[in-house]
Amino acid sequence: MRLPNFKQGNNTIMIKIYAVGLGPGATDLLSPRARAVLENCDTIAGYTTYLKQFPELFAGKNIISSGMRGEIERCKHALDAARSGKTVAVISSGDAGIYAMAGLLLELTEQEQYTDIEVETIPGITAASAAAALLGAPLMNDFAVISLSNLMTPDTVILQRLRGVAAAGMVCALYNPGSIKRKTLIREAVDIFIEAQGAATLVGIVHDASRPEERSQVTTLGEFPFSDINMTTLVIIGNDQTVYRHHKLYNLRGYSEKYGK
Repeated sequence: MRLPNFKQGNNTIMIKIYAVGLGPGATDLLSPRARAVLENCDTIAGYTTYLKQFPELFAGKNIISSGMRGEIERCKHALDAARSGKTVAVISSGDAGIYAMAGLLLELTEQEQYTDIEVETIPGITAASAAAALLGAPLMNDFAVISLSNLMTPDTVILQRLRGVAAAGMVCALYNPGSIKRKTLIREAVDIFIEAQGAATLVGIVHDASRPEERSQVTTLGEFPFSDINMTTLVIIGNDQTVYRHHKLYNLRGYSEKYGK
């Protein structure tokens, strides 16, 4: 399969760039569509760490890389490469449209020099799905996803969202719960949910989901292990319908009450 870099439509030639989600890390959780796109692109743009995720797929290709906070320039370089005739994939961990690069690419294509570029998003398995599967099925009913990273979102906004979710009694998956410098937001998040739901509320904690260092635990808000939280941790805070049975954390959907066992 050869991917199109240009396509004709309504007498206008559009250039295409791909935003590709790599999934959580395991080779067998990279989607066949994502693999096919990556194999057929000649240029890969991504965060330095993510470029190490599947080196066999990126070998021999043109690489556009940068570290944290280099996202805008990296995406601009990728768009420029697409305009020059390259077939380009901009990679992200997890899903390209969840806390990742698809949205930034779409935003940049509003600029005059990039309006002839079409962004095609290739989905991937996001961290919440990978972590939930490892724990059992804690996302069986309505849930929210909130990032505790305050690089792009002010603390006040994050806390407002946490209070709203806690008050609604929803299960909540927390991305980026802590880092070397950022340790207070996770404590405030736990306090908010304890006040709304109680210290006995169950919590699933997964480190490095689907990667060699993967590990998980189930605890309660009252026994939350703050010292063991970092950027590769995903936290799922349960609600009053969350149970832990036979070493599996899951949410009751209501089938038994409605239809009987």
